Amino acid sequence: MINDFSHGMMSRRTLLMGAAMSGALHAFAKDTPQNADAVKTRAGNPGKLKICIFSKHLQWASVNDAAAIARDIGFDGVDLTVRAGGHVLPGRVETDLPAAVEMVRRAGLQVPMITTGIMSVKTPHAEAVLKTANRLGIRQYRLGFLNYSADQGIAERLNELKPQVRALAELNEEHQICGMYHTESGPGRVGGPIWDLWTMFQGLDPRWIGINYDIGHATIEGGYGGWIASSRLVKNQMRGIALKDFTWQQNKGKNTHPDPFDKSLAIENAWVPHWCPTGQGMVNFPGFFAIVKKNGFSGPVQLHFEYPELGGAENGNKTLTVPKQEVIDAMRRDLTYVKGVMREKQLI
Repeated sequence: MINDFSHGMMSRRTLLMGAAMSGALHAFAKDTPQNADAVKTRAGNPGKLKICIFSKHLQWASVNDAAAIARDIGFDGVDLTVRAGGHVLPGRVETDLPAAVEMVRRAGLQVPMITTGIMSVKTPHAEAVLKTANRLGIRQYRLGFLNYSADQGIAERLNELKPQVRALAELNEEHQICGMYHTESGPGRVGGPIWDLWTMFQGLDPRWIGINYDIGHATIEGGYGGWIASSRLVKNQMRGIALKDFTWQQNKGKNTHPDPFDKSLAIENAWVPHWCPTGQGMVNFPGFFAIVKKNGFSGPVQLHFEYPELGGAENGNKTLTVPKQEVIDAMRRDLTYVKGVMREKQLI
């Protein structure tokens, strides 16, 4: 920690925060729809929710083309990938992120958040990414992923991670940006049960460290009532929402390992989740958005496309194996469904 200097001198953190706020006010002063919405939200009036596309699914297109496609489909914004293999590489963030954001905003869309691989203050280029995002008026970013290990208990692992997360929250505060951990599903993943994130984030300000709540993964982990309980538990830390859908299918003829650290526990023909178009699977979107409405959520909503019919777009591939119009049409169908449900709940 950095202590205040004596005799009334300001601390490094005070100076950094003042500079960050000055930069933020300068960004907000620009008369753009993106910044007008940001000011409205920060003033306590969330207005209507904005739906972004996760740019991983448009990495077969340049940023400029991806922005035009997202606009034509009907999205409000883009969640830009700023990580290895993404639209913006972390080592070039200071030059390439401003250019990418300018392209998206020129298309009439917002960039309320970015997705990164940052997991600690020691992640390469972490501070450059956060500093650049702050300068551009971006107030949220998605973190990378953490795993459990075979030689540690769950509680032991979470206690080990708490100092790392606290240090990252302090860096986020310096740059006036919130880091969001994306909820996952599956064996060995931190953030699968979601209560583990709630435990790990206790005592930390949700303005600087929070949760990107993925209702698809949350339903996989808590299909009957678990997703309801977890969405209530972390409502104060829920700073973003990700949408995807799935069905349960058997991995016929294959072995599945419920414990990733013990390969002897193989289950043949196990039931596992398979991603599918939004609204065609197990996720209770009307019920979830009713909770979102009740919670007064005001952050970015991201729509993901993970199902295999998209010719590689589901994996962030640079080239497609199906006509791009098929991918665009599928994205438009999913967005139309999501907007219909959100409109019924008066969220858009």
